[in-house]
Amino acid sequence: MAALVLAACADQTDETDESAAGDAGGETESAAADSETGTAGFDRNPYPSTYAPPESGVVLIANATVFDGVGGEMQDTDVLIENGRIAAIGSGLEAPEGAEVIDASGRYVTPGVVDIHSHLGVYPSPAVNAHSDGNEVTSPVTAEVWAEHSVWPQDPGFDTALAGGVTTLHILPGSANLFGGRGVTLRNVPGRTVQAMKFPDAPYTLKMACGENPSRVYGGRNQSPMTDMGNMAGYRASWIEASNYRDDWNEYYAAVEAGEDAEPPTRDLELDTLMGVLEGEILVQMHCYRADQMAQVLDMSEEFGYQVTAFHHGVEAYKIPDLLAEHGTCAAVWADWGGFKMEAYDSIPENLALTHAAGACAMIHSDSDLGIQRLNQEVAKALSDGRRMGLDISDGEAVGWFTARPAQALGVFDETGSIEEGKRGDVVIWSEHPFSTYAVADQVFIDGALMFDRADPDRRTVRDFMLGQPGEGDY
Repeated sequence: MAALVLAACADQTDETDESAAGDAGGETESAAADSETGTAGFDRNPYPSTYAPPESGVVLIANATVFDGVGGEMQDTDVLIENGRIAAIGSGLEAPEGAEVIDASGRYVTPGVVDIHSHLGVYPSPAVNAHSDGNEVTSPVTAEVWAEHSVWPQDPGFDTALAGGVTTLHILPGSANLFGGRGVTLRNVPGRTVQAMKFPDAPYTLKMACGENPSRVYGGRNQSPMTDMGNMAGYRASWIEASNYRDDWNEYYAAVEAGEDAEPPTRDLELDTLMGVLEGEILVQMHCYRADQMAQVLDMSEEFGYQVTAFHHGVEAYKIPDLLAEHGTCAAVWADWGGFKMEAYDSIPENLALTHAAGACAMIHSDSDLGIQRLNQEVAKALSDGRRMGLDISDGEAVGWFTARPAQALGVFDETGSIEEGKRGDVVIWSEHPFSTYAVADQVFIDGALMFDRADPDRRTVRDFMLGQPGEGDY
């Protein structure tokens, strides 16, 4: 059953080091205006985050084994969270007056889990057609749509993800189109609106897709793209349009600065997004399976001067880790899932470990309302497969596959993804070693606030769906 759900998500048509992912924007030329309006002189963020950190007190987590997300493993260590931020890490820390002290002896602490590929909110769980809003399957190029405008904040899947330790997640459109639209990074907190969940100052992303999905969807309608070469032609035509659009805006600003009476170009929502990529403001997150296709996309990124931040699914990333590292591009992959269609045929369970060991930026992702609940176990599988083939990868490094690496690839690593002083207090206390089959998240903190406590039913959000309303007669 789990495989069927995952397959539907991956194939749906209704569907490191810090520098490796840190150069996600690329270098571009533009006639820069002020930071509020961006180069083009219009509001680049008309739907700003209204997120307010939950109320939190002072918390001292004592005597834990701490994985910091950036390779470190510390025994008998304390973590002090104050004012929503990690204030200190060490042994024998003194609890400030009024602090809550949690004895984590025998337990493990990691940064909050970060999922770089989720469709929660746009494909809620359990699924209903009325909320199946992830793919605008009307044109191969729909860069004008934004996933946040489809997110249903009441999706029960957010709560089950929280119970799995997920504190930050990236919501993407589906993969039917060459350009699927903008993605959005969320804090995993209850919100009446999606803006109340948006990660403050997180960059927007652009979902792109290569391979079988776009050519199947549109080839089935006897329109382009029908083939891989049609896919590439479609991307290139759009990037040419976007380059010209950017040039028009730059010429307009140059004329204004010269004191000329100039008319601004006509706004185009699709080209606004693509121009944002060319200017390094929007990060490309691309659905792509095969190594040869990823290599072609990297060549195309050089042709048009933009950065591919991460390839998602990337079942053949292990074939091209050198190219990924050279371009500063990450691979966000599954642990051991593949073979469900031809472009996934060369998947191997050692993919994540091999790509990481070869020096490229690699991480786990879910693409599933079920997998997102157990990303720690997905990493455990990938790590064990790597070790069985002789790769020397520490537990501490592997913890980064579900914490630091995805945070880097989302442009939020300065705020979350590791247990370091000054970072947001996004922390999970695990009952066992996080790579144990028996491990569960006992407590989950977001910005220092206890958002989930397995031992306290009052800390579990109850959505309308969970109240047992029968639903008979609904239309």
